Amino acid sequence: MPDQHLNPDLRINSYGTWLRRRFGCRVSKVNVDGGFTCPNRDGTRGTGGCVYCDNSSFSPGGTLPDKPIEQQMAEGMAYHRTRLGSEKFIVYFQKFTNTYAPEAKLRDLYGRALAHPDVVGISVGTRPDSLTDEALDLLEELARNRYVCIELGLQSMDDAILSRINRGHTLAEYLRAVERIAGRGIDLCTHLIYGFPGETRDGFLRTAGLIATLPVNSVKLHQLHAVKGTRLAEMYYRREFTPLSRDEYVTAACDFLELLPPQIAVQRLYGSAPLAIRVAPTWGLKNNQMWYAIVNELKRRDSWQGCRLDGACSSKVGNL
Repeated sequence: MPDQHLNPDLRINSYGTWLRRRFGCRVSKVNVDGGFTCPNRDGTRGTGGCVYCDNSSFSPGGTLPDKPIEQQMAEGMAYHRTRLGSEKFIVYFQKFTNTYAPEAKLRDLYGRALAHPDVVGISVGTRPDSLTDEALDLLEELARNRYVCIELGLQSMDDAILSRINRGHTLAEYLRAVERIAGRGIDLCTHLIYGFPGETRDGFLRTAGLIATLPVNSVKLHQLHAVKGTRLAEMYYRREFTPLSRDEYVTAACDFLELLPPQIAVQRLYGSAPLAIRVAPTWGLKNNQMWYAIVNELKRRDSWQGCRLDGACSSKVGNL
């Protein structure tokens, strides 16, 4: 593993390692709910949201819009200090579309988050179709002095899949958003999901090639999973959605990582919905267990992030 970006124990460029290099200490992301909605829910771009979307499936229980973000931050920071020994924090505006509001509201929320002395920056989850010039100008202004990351949901580069899942935007809109973000001093994270109905592994892996051509700083990857109350759960019960097996996901995730340039940090490799609302798949694994299932498969292959780009991978690739 000759590349300096890679954590030698994990064989990938983990975001945690990247943050420690940049800030010189343990940095954790603290989720907050800023009370946003989504243009794919209110009729601006669509209604009902994405077929898989239920924010309670990936948001901590303490992040509620009726709590001031200062209280949400304090509770999240206390948790990470106690559990991980974190010293500094990135405030993550996570739920729904966190640039979908007037500039005055964004400036107020982002400014309040950055006012805390232990906050080194903010991360803002949003959609390719919800970045106004005013929002981008504000984030560029903040990025002059603080760490700012836009987390942009792509999910799939296949427009047919984006249409079937009611995503409400196209690949072209994502590419245009990336172009508008580039050169502003803002980090860019792209969110991807594997396992959509009709998706092939080869189709999914083409996304690694696309990401390699773009000014993307980090990625989040997880398997498609259905939770109660979503249209995807209804599709599962009607046998219109067959979840991936654990082995298929691990294999595809490792294939993806081998094609991902090592300078791109990996923020997430697995999604886990709370047991009370989880429908499928039911692998029974926690985030860190899946993380190490993928790391251990890379070790079995004697491969690492980006190794296929220069032909350095071992021949021990393929099925588990």
